[in-house]
Amino acid sequence: MDAVVLGVIQTVVTSMGIWYLQGKLARRDDAAEKREKEREDMEYNLLTAVNASIALGEATAKAVQQIPDAHCNGDMTAALSYTTAVKHDLKNFLNRKAVEKIV
Repeated sequence: MDAVVLGVIQTVVTSMGIWYLQGKLARRDDAAEKREKEREDMEYNLLTAVNASIALGEATAKAVQQIPDAHCNGDMTAALSYTTAVKHDLKNFLNRKAVEKIV
C-alpha cells in the first residue's frame, strides 16, 4: 500500500514539474516571438525612413537645380545620380529578398 501511495506522489510531483516547465517555456517562446515582431516593425520603419530621406534629397536636389542663381556644380548632379542608383539598388535588393522568401 505504501508503495502505491509513494508511486502516486512521485507521479504527481513529476507531472507538476513538467507542467511548470512547459508553462515557463511557453512564456519564453511568446516573449521571443514578440521581440521578433518588434524587430521586424523597427526594420520596416527604418526602411521607410530611408526611402523618405532619399525622396526628400532627390526633390531638394532637383529643386535647387531649377534655381537660375544657384550655380549647381557637378557635385549636385553626381549626388543626384548616386542617390537614384542607391534607391534602385535598394528596391532591387528588397524585391529579390521578397522572391526568396516566397519561393
